[in-house]
Amino acid sequence: MQEDLKNALETLKKGGVILYPTDTIWGIGCDSTNAHAVERIFRIKKRDDSRSMLILIDEAWRLADYIKEIPDIAMQLIEVTDKPLTIIYPGAKGISPNLISKDGSIGIRVTSDEFCRKLIGSLNRPIVSTSANFSGSPSPQNFSEISEEIVKSVNYVVKWRQMEIGKSKPSSIIKIGIRGEIEIIRK
Repeated sequence: MQEDLKNALETLKKGGVILYPTDTIWGIGCDSTNAHAVERIFRIKKRDDSRSMLILIDEAWRLADYIKEIPDIAMQLIEVTDKPLTIIYPGAKGISPNLISKDGSIGIRVTSDEFCRKLIGSLNRPIVSTSANFSGSPSPQNFSEISEEIVKSVNYVVKWRQMEIGKSKPSSIIKIGIRGEIEIIRK
């Protein structure tokens, strides 16, 4: 894992794109503050840039760096969830503008994955996490299901956990309004 962390970190610092395992499914990622790298992910995925992507952070306290006002209910949800949960927050800040939805929101997940936590901690910034597939195609449930075209389109492919054959699934997604109203996007 250490060699992968070193190479992935170096790639992200240079503005590159990585293919990496997360606490859910394999993702395509970059430094969330680098607009050029974010744009490259949209092109790799053949995705309309009006559809935002989520970011991963390593610690819940970092939310304050990327959200103008954290709804009280958010911290409670993060503390009690027993599976990966992405929360869409209003008032995004501190990240590349092309990651922010037209309504000013951003999806953020506090990752529990050891590799991701170490990588984000070393970069000291969130990383983009979007499924390793073309827009509109099914999400791969393990590394072996990722398109060769996707694999070849990134700057670095993490070797850690490539041999796992279990079936992974995406996180649950909820959207929280500034007054704490909740909308379930994906269970």
